[in-house]
Amino acid sequence: MSRLRDAVLQLYYERYGHAAEWIAFAPGRVNLIGEHTDYNDGFVLPMAIERGIWIAFSRLDTANVAIYFADLNRDASFPIDKIVRSDHSPVEYVKGMAHMLSRDGIVLHGWQGIVQGDIPVGAGLSSSAALEMAAGAAFCALADRPWHPIEMARRGQAVENEWLGLQTGIMDQTISAAGQAGNALLIDCRSMAVSPAPLPPGSLVVILDTSTRRGLVHSAYNERRQQCESGAKHFGVAALRDVSVETFMARAGELDALTRRRCKHVITENQRTLDAFEAMRAGDARRLGALMVESHVSLRDDFEVSTEYLNAIVEAARSHPACFGARMTGAGFGGCGVALIAAEDADDFVAHVEREYHAQTGKTPALYVSSASRGAFYERV
Repeated sequence: MSRLRDAVLQLYYERYGHAAEWIAFAPGRVNLIGEHTDYNDGFVLPMAIERGIWIAFSRLDTANVAIYFADLNRDASFPIDKIVRSDHSPVEYVKGMAHMLSRDGIVLHGWQGIVQGDIPVGAGLSSSAALEMAAGAAFCALADRPWHPIEMARRGQAVENEWLGLQTGIMDQTISAAGQAGNALLIDCRSMAVSPAPLPPGSLVVILDTSTRRGLVHSAYNERRQQCESGAKHFGVAALRDVSVETFMARAGELDALTRRRCKHVITENQRTLDAFEAMRAGDARRLGALMVESHVSLRDDFEVSTEYLNAIVEAARSHPACFGARMTGAGFGGCGVALIAAEDADDFVAHVEREYHAQTGKTPALYVSSASRGAFYERV
């Protein structure tokens, strides 16, 4: 983390001829369990990862934001007193955040900055939410505003929903804004209450990048949202979060087969997430791992958002004795899995999964060992 921080600051100096005044950071995330539950008012259990987005920046006397996206070798700028939508380039996340802050009465100041990150784009690790939160931190720093994680997460979700037209939940922004070092967070997506949950002693999380990227995710995502809403309507509740496992089992026969499978995943996944939180609070890595495996089976068979590559990398992970459990993570249709492993065997685990996954698929995965990171912040350099 510190190496990239130093690199961004150095790049700022080389580009502008003077040191940056501020630096902001926001992490990506990996969700340990609780998938497709957020837009059903349910529970999720993500952790912020050590990879994220850095912005080195200084205040401008003009009403403009000028950004150099180092990873893309692309410049972008916009006036903060007349923000308009254009395309879906990365600067739209920054513009959207500026719009939401301004709409809430926060006085914005112009700045110039360098944006650089180390989150694999398209892998389902929330690089977009990290960019929103890092940009929000930059605006807050110059406005002399304290960092309110949940408020900023809601603004980030509004950027996705209103500015970009993507009907996403609020999990990604919340964990990026509110992450705690050493802890995952149980997030109640209805009340927005957050509760820390430490990783079990002696365990680490490994992100399993299949080297495939998500396809058709937005249409499939919206389709599944509609199916879940149909199920909630059938049960006469606001969201599937309000249906217990017992009620679902008693009335499952009333639903058509497809809606029944979709509802089964969400309702049982909510319970698995609460059980996983308790397992983490108890330091029970084996119980947490078993729940992760159950989650993957449900996502594969009932919610049908896994792929042959996600299944292959999960099976490769589970075949190593250090693995407590593994599952696909994120919206699905490509991207990453996540595994919980014994920390002492991390190197051997990584080598094993790389070898087994390549043998099965012909693809070379990327594996990232991570502990739980702190959330977004800004500070003077």
